Amino acid sequence: MRIVTFVKYVPDAAGDRSFESDNTVDRSVDGLLSELDEYAVEAALQIADDADDAEVIALTVGPDDAVDAVRKSLQMGADMGVHVLDDALEATDALGTSKTLAAAVRKVEEEEGPVDLIITGLSSTDGQMSVVPVQVAELLGRPAATQASALEVTGSTAKIRRDGDTASEHIEVALPALVSVTDQINDPRYPSFKGIMAAKKKPLEEYDLEELGLDASEVGTAGAATEVVEVVAAPPRTAGEVVTDEGDGGTKLVEWLASKKLV
Repeated sequence: MRIVTFVKYVPDAAGDRSFESDNTVDRSVDGLLSELDEYAVEAALQIADDADDAEVIALTVGPDDAVDAVRKSLQMGADMGVHVLDDALEATDALGTSKTLAAAVRKVEEEEGPVDLIITGLSSTDGQMSVVPVQVAELLGRPAATQASALEVTGSTAKIRRDGDTASEHIEVALPALVSVTDQINDPRYPSFKGIMAAKKKPLEEYDLEELGLDASEVGTAGAATEVVEVVAAPPRTAGEVVTDEGDGGTKLVEWLASKKLV
C-alpha cells in the first residue's frame, strides 16, 4: 500500500501575522508544519504500521522553507518526502494548489507506483478554506470521504466515521480514494531522537511545474479563481467593565447581560 499525505508549512500562529501589499499572506515569518496536518500524518503512519507492506509519502507545495513541513513528517516516520518548488507558485490560491497537488500525485505514481490512499488534514491553519481535499479528489477522479473522526482500511475499502453535533455517519469508499481527517482522530506522535536522525537519510524529491506538466498560467495570481480584495486588522481589545459586588453583584450582572440582549 502506498499512502500520500499532504502537509503544509504555515506561519506560526503564536507569532505576528501580516499581509503583503497585494493582500497575500506574508510567508517570510517563522513557520511550521500545520497542526491539523499532523493528524493526517499520524493517521497514515498508523495504517502503515498495521499493513504488511506500506509506504508513507509526505507531499508539500511551497517556497524553500516549506521543506521543513516534509522533514517534520519524515521525523515522525514517513518514508519519503516530495517538495514542489517553483517561483510561479507564489500567491497560488486553493484551486491552483489543488491542481499542483493532483499533478504531484500523478508524478509520484509515475515514479513510485500507484497511490492507494491520500490523507489530508481538515484544513490549513492559515487559509482555513477546507476545499483542497475535495478539489484534488475531483481532479484525480477519486472518491473523497471527508471530516473523518475515525479511519479504518480493510482490503480495498476505506471506512470512516464522521461525527456531527447530534449523530455520526459511517462512510465507505473504494480505494484508491482521498480521506480528510479531523483533530479528533488521534494524538500525533512526537519525533524521537532516532526518528530525527533516520529522517536525514530518507529520500526527498523536488519537482518544479514543468516536471509536473503544469504551465505557470495555471497557478499563482495568473491562474487564481479567487482574490482577496481587502484585509482589515482585528480591532484592539478594549478594557472591560468592572462591577464592584456590594451584595448586589448578581443583579448588576443580570442587568448588564440584559443591556447587551444576552438574556
